[in-house]
Amino acid sequence: MPRFTVIVPAFRVQAYLHACLDSVLSQSFKDYEIIVVDDASPDACGPIADEYARRDPRVTALHLPRNAGLGPARNAGMERASGDYLIFLDGDDTLLPDALRAIADRLGATGDPDVLMYDYARTYWSGRSVRNVLADRLDERGPASFRLADRPELLQLLMVVWNKAYRRAFVEAEGFTFPPGYYEDTPWTYPVLMSAGSIAVLDAVCVSYRQRRRGNILSTTSERHFDIFDQYDRVFAYVDARPELAVWRPVLFRRMLDHFSAVYASRDRLPLPSRPAFFRLAAASCRRHHTPGAPAPLPAQLRHGLMRLGARRTYRALAASRRLGHGLSRGAAALRRAVRSAALQAHYRIQLLLPLRSRDAVFATRGHGAYACGPAAIEAKARELVPGLRTAWLCRPVHAHTVPTGTQPLAPGTFAYWSALARAKYLVNNADFDRRLVKRRGQILLQTHRGTPLRTIGTDLLDRPAAARDTDFEQLLRTVDTWDFALSANPHSTLVRERAYPSAYTTLEYGSPRTDVYHRTGPAEVARLRETLGIPAGATALLHAPAHRDYRRVQRPVLDLELLVRVLGPQFVILERAPRTPNGSGSGSRTRTTTHPRIIDVSGHPSPETLALASDALITDYSSLMFDYVNLDRPVVLHLDDIEAYEAARGTYFDITSFPPGVVARSQDELFDIFTTDHWRGSRSAQLRAAFRARFCPYDDGHAAERVVRRVFLGETDGLPLPVPPSARRAVFPAQQNPAGARAGG
Repeated sequence: MPRFTVIVPAFRVQAYLHACLDSVLSQSFKDYEIIVVDDASPDACGPIADEYARRDPRVTALHLPRNAGLGPARNAGMERASGDYLIFLDGDDTLLPDALRAIADRLGATGDPDVLMYDYARTYWSGRSVRNVLADRLDERGPASFRLADRPELLQLLMVVWNKAYRRAFVEAEGFTFPPGYYEDTPWTYPVLMSAGSIAVLDAVCVSYRQRRRGNILSTTSERHFDIFDQYDRVFAYVDARPELAVWRPVLFRRMLDHFSAVYASRDRLPLPSRPAFFRLAAASCRRHHTPGAPAPLPAQLRHGLMRLGARRTYRALAASRRLGHGLSRGAAALRRAVRSAALQAHYRIQLLLPLRSRDAVFATRGHGAYACGPAAIEAKARELVPGLRTAWLCRPVHAHTVPTGTQPLAPGTFAYWSALARAKYLVNNADFDRRLVKRRGQILLQTHRGTPLRTIGTDLLDRPAAARDTDFEQLLRTVDTWDFALSANPHSTLVRERAYPSAYTTLEYGSPRTDVYHRTGPAEVARLRETLGIPAGATALLHAPAHRDYRRVQRPVLDLELLVRVLGPQFVILERAPRTPNGSGSGSRTRTTTHPRIIDVSGHPSPETLALASDALITDYSSLMFDYVNLDRPVVLHLDDIEAYEAARGTYFDITSFPPGVVARSQDELFDIFTTDHWRGSRSAQLRAAFRARFCPYDDGHAAERVVRRVFLGETDGLPLPVPPSARRAVFPAQQNPAGARAGG
């Protein structure tokens, strides 16, 4: 008996069925069967199902003699099911990687409930993926399992069949089946949830819900949408036959009215001549099942009352007035934005006429992010060394708490923000300031960059459209022309950037200020950082920090971290840092699918330097973090399973496989072998790391920020701190004093 039966009804989904079935067959959890129900589909769904059944004994292809619809197709699959739990997956949707593992683990942790509810993300044709906006309803805190009465807010979630796993014995004991017709999920989902003796939730995205541009039921114009009335009649008949469920009637009545309103408001579902008849039937259904008592916002109460009375013309007038009101509100908001923007620019122009403030300095990072990276290190050293200096940090309000006392946080798009850009003498950034910035005579702009470049950058992207995307190269060069100084960590960076960013700025080959913290952080502080991140005492922490893939619209996981952490054993934890998007944020199109206790999501942490200090080793691919990390003299492992595709799309300045900072794995299996054999921290790894550090970190001695401040802010050209020879540099403490000595194992 398998743990899961995955039932996939298939009708006119030949373009998507391969991806659907592959998403199940590629799961790390293997204890399942798949039943593909070909609902007499006129396209190639049947042959595709037969092809998969021939290739894999876990797949059964079931062919219906005539088209019956989603409900009867699912019933046919249930009749053949033998798994402990039923999972329904539409033929145009997919499971996310490790979804079945997450579901299985949660079922085990909650005592095998009757129903487990999990989350989904809407995936659009463009590749954009958006998680369910009501995801907070799946909060796992509280009792492991419960009745619906304990968490009635679960009824606010999408009432569909495919975001839940159902214990088959429970379904069979209650005799649940799907009815024919559209909206067949309705008379299944409500009775199942109301009758379940135990429900549990999983706060993880398990299903990618494809939003097809055309062809799905919700965008089909047909009188079959009238089936919704029969489906709600079935729901209320179920409740009426069970007096103990009468308490749910007010909630169901409110949900029914909302559902009728949504169908009637949709321009795609009902044929125009059928709309009056739909409204009359909706009114009749409302009168038939009328059960007040569920709270609703005033506008909803008004709509519901008009629908119950059958007042269609008044209902339509109300809807038209609401649309008009929304339009006027949007217009007023746009006008307010335009007026404010004009006022801000007028203010900026006035500020440009006023004298510069010679003791003011403005700092920022890419995307107006948190206090971090090179600008933060330089800001801290400037406040220490430059008498009377006043500093400001440009950041979004959400990051204001990261700015230290004594430095003024300024939100973008405010009057204070534009005043600072107009009048501060010093401007420091690791990306670009607002393109409306007017560089004034006497202002000094320092570009710190973001690490040593392995990936192609700047004008070198001209012949790489996949990586360049919509880069405005003329604007890029105008921005470069505003630089007075550009910071470089090593000769390689100098040569690359002076070609990729051609202009008359002065290169300061002084090292990387953001690595200064590595040379002054002691073991007590490292221990505190590890505790703050939730790393257990004595554990070996691996920082996983992959780079953004330009050739992928959707950033998929590059490594099965759950499988890795199981291979490594209980003494290891993984710090997972999602790739940065081009605008500097965490990858919004990538959604975590698991909540494994030994995988700590640090994607939102503002400081990669802190993460590096707290970790024992780094797993990466093309991220510039590797150039900083080797200063810690801790192991680096490169996972380069897609290097050919990456180099074709983005390009690199040298062959990282011929001169790596540590051991290289070309596949996930090789990576596992590297850890299970301890090669990740062997002598060869140390030799590669030392050679890499000698080439790319000649000035990273803990004094890079001081050299920058003395040159840029104090105007000193002689007597700058000379780079400390590697042999004389302070030893960097390991993340833990006694790294886990046990060999990794299953």
